[in-house]
Amino acid sequence: MPQPRFLNLGDRALTLEFGETIDQQLVSAVSALDVRLTREITAGRLNGVIETVPTFRSLTVIFDPLVLSRTKLQDRLIAVLSETEASVQQSARHWCLPVCYGEDYGPDLESAAASLGLTEEKVIDLHVSQTYLVYMIGFLPGFPYMGDVDPALYLPRHTEPRVRVPVGSVAITGQQTAIYPWESPGGWQLLGRCPLALFDAQRSEPALLGPGDRVDFQSISEAHYQELAKAMQAGSLDFSQFLLQEVNA
Repeated sequence: MPQPRFLNLGDRALTLEFGETIDQQLVSAVSALDVRLTREITAGRLNGVIETVPTFRSLTVIFDPLVLSRTKLQDRLIAVLSETEASVQQSARHWCLPVCYGEDYGPDLESAAASLGLTEEKVIDLHVSQTYLVYMIGFLPGFPYMGDVDPALYLPRHTEPRVRVPVGSVAITGQQTAIYPWESPGGWQLLGRCPLALFDAQRSEPALLGPGDRVDFQSISEAHYQELAKAMQAGSLDFSQFLLQEVNA
């Protein structure tokens, strides 16, 4: 395990920072520690820890300072780090998610293709050619930061973000791709739209995707999109059809 920096985050949280880049090795280290801490909490060996929050390169541990002091928490975390292998496996899933690309569903596809010197069809082909790793969930409940986009598709964010990005929008920026689970402001390049609900508080697992999941994208027609969207709205959509397999992250 790489050795992290310990950073105070107020008086109720401690952040372990493993690095400064978006890198699968760092994500693996964060994920392995998160799995181990979850086991420690479940076993009752980390009383006072309320929640862990993993990101690309760091893990924040939120704790109750009336139950567990910052010093004792750091000592315990150091001990856990020394016992944790970066190869600790966690349950993950491999999904194939449908996307309707272009026109009203992906308003930036045409301009993105022009900026990259590619055809719209080539942009779509490159986007669906990758299997993406969900690095983390953030920004909005259920919002998956995924990598890595083919380098031929690297584009910056818009200099002026949109006030409203439609729910389900599939977007790229830099080496990352994502799906907006809610209508929200956003500055990423919008290529298409996915009809599946990425977050539903009524589900046993509200967020469809989680860190460590793998995601493929499949290009679908507008008619197929509308069919899936209607089933989604009616509550009759079977999500298992999009799940390729359970995997070890």
